[in-house]
Amino acid sequence: MDSETKLFEGNHIRSIWDEEKEEWYFSVVDIVGVLTEQENARGASTYWAVLKKRLKGEGSELLTICKQLRMKATDGKLRLTDVADMQGIFRIIQSIPSPKAEPFKLWLAEVGKERIDEIVDPELIIDRALETYVKKGYTREWINQRLQAIQVRKELTDTWQDHGVKEGREYAILTNEITKAWSGMTTRQYKDHKGLKKQNLRDNMTTTELILNMLAETATKDIANATHPQGLEENKKVAKEGGSIAGDARKSIEVKTGKPVITSKNAIDLGKLIEDVSKASEDGGDTK
Repeated sequence: MDSETKLFEGNHIRSIWDEEKEEWYFSVVDIVGVLTEQENARGASTYWAVLKKRLKGEGSELLTICKQLRMKATDGKLRLTDVADMQGIFRIIQSIPSPKAEPFKLWLAEVGKERIDEIVDPELIIDRALETYVKKGYTREWINQRLQAIQVRKELTDTWQDHGVKEGREYAILTNEITKAWSGMTTRQYKDHKGLKKQNLRDNMTTTELILNMLAETATKDIANATHPQGLEENKKVAKEGGSIAGDARKSIEVKTGKPVITSKNAIDLGKLIEDVSKASEDGGDTK
């Protein structure tokens, strides 16, 4: 199942896509919070608890539609959360008097249509990512590298899955090994160096950093496919080997340029740099 966080009028809605059933499952608490305009997650949880008790007392079949799946809570931990599919969410909406009910139904329908369209034509996913990065002000060169990096990462995780690595914690451990081997820093140290907290590290890399990270992940994938490691420990060794190849490339670049490849610049800094360069170009071309 693929977890995502979607936005409805600025509100975060946790969701999971079940590939086997081809269904979205949405966090009931998140939706209740939006419909009842709660100020925080606690208020939404309390409202849903009271509503569940009422529905149970009425003998409603609605609760049988809900099930529990692990979703990331506000504290960052995965916790069992009440979820429901589209049909269930529509029935929950009908149980809650809210002026947001109709626009929320339209939003749900659009979310479902987008996913179905993406299954039919996967290029739409790439188009959506491209549009998002353009709006954030990234250069075309950077965007092309970032989209390629997404594909490289997917190929690597597919390889890990084929070689007995468990998604989640073990993926994070191996990613950390790769990052240490090529950048000289753990993932956390790298993020601290850029002044990041929960932001995506790759979204805050320069083009050169992205390319070296892709080289590290591609090398790790190729070595794994050639040597067939099994389980976490064997794949850790391969991760270090793959990362070291990109690490050697980084050191060579630094020797030639006399500058460190790893910068402290993040997306905000990079965006400002692009803006400054654009203004300078405009000023330079202004003939008065």
